[in-house]
Amino acid sequence: MVRLLRQLQFQIFLLPILIVYTLFSIYPLFKSLLLSFTNFDGYTKAFDFVGIKNYKLIFSDDAIVSGMSYTLMFAIFSTLLITVLAIPLAMILDQKFYTSKLHRAIFFFPSIPSGLLLAYIWGFILAPISSGVLNKVLKELFNLGPQPWLSDPLLAKLSTIAVAAWASAGWHAVLYLAFLQSISRDYYEAAAIDGANRWQQIRYITLPLLSPAMTISVMLLLTGGLKVFEIPFALTRGGPGFETHTITQVIVLRGITETQYGLASAMSIVFFLIVLLIAYFQVTLMQKREERNR
Repeated sequence: MVRLLRQLQFQIFLLPILIVYTLFSIYPLFKSLLLSFTNFDGYTKAFDFVGIKNYKLIFSDDAIVSGMSYTLMFAIFSTLLITVLAIPLAMILDQKFYTSKLHRAIFFFPSIPSGLLLAYIWGFILAPISSGVLNKVLKELFNLGPQPWLSDPLLAKLSTIAVAAWASAGWHAVLYLAFLQSISRDYYEAAAIDGANRWQQIRYITLPLLSPAMTISVMLLLTGGLKVFEIPFALTRGGPGFETHTITQVIVLRGITETQYGLASAMSIVFFLIVLLIAYFQVTLMQKREERNR
């Protein structure tokens, strides 16, 4: 009886969280699913059931297809780049030197301001005209003409990924650093006695024991990359053309600007399922990798 009452108390404490989660997550998702089968415009209460028409329109829209492909590209390559930068950076920050705490704060700082604010600053730096900061530096150092950082399709994509990596690498480095500091030094001392060099210690001790951190980091990066909006929008407004349109930007454009709320709801549902599947397979694969490294 006492155990039952204790469990009931826990459930009561969880009730407010469940109510908030239902109101702000479950209900909007269910409502979007219902509206995705209608021609609702977001303003009038009169709308008709159109079946799967909105779902058929999704993959016949050039902006949607372009947004989907760019979003996947952004999520994958930004995740790879940030991971490649964050792990070595974490190892450097794990070393004991006089200004180590200051350096950790400096590298962590770019993750604090709004992504929109950072992107606007980088937009000034990467301006594809002669007055752009980076173009001025290249002109002074190498006598190069203005480079179309944000107006060339390929350079615009690479620039958005680079800015995202600059903004997030420090945060994920601190995440890896927390796991690094939990690794016992005994492993490294035993490996050194056995004659293992620095690279062998990293390969056979550090990287395997960082598997849980990598699972968390990659999951956050992939899901965040798939939902990205601020950085590409602030840098390029989705241009040139539809080259850097993200799927979230297309959803906002169709739903709010063009008042095709039903179509935008269908896109949201499809996008939700894609993110869910990618996150599920990514976590499953990386957890299997963790088990192999134990």
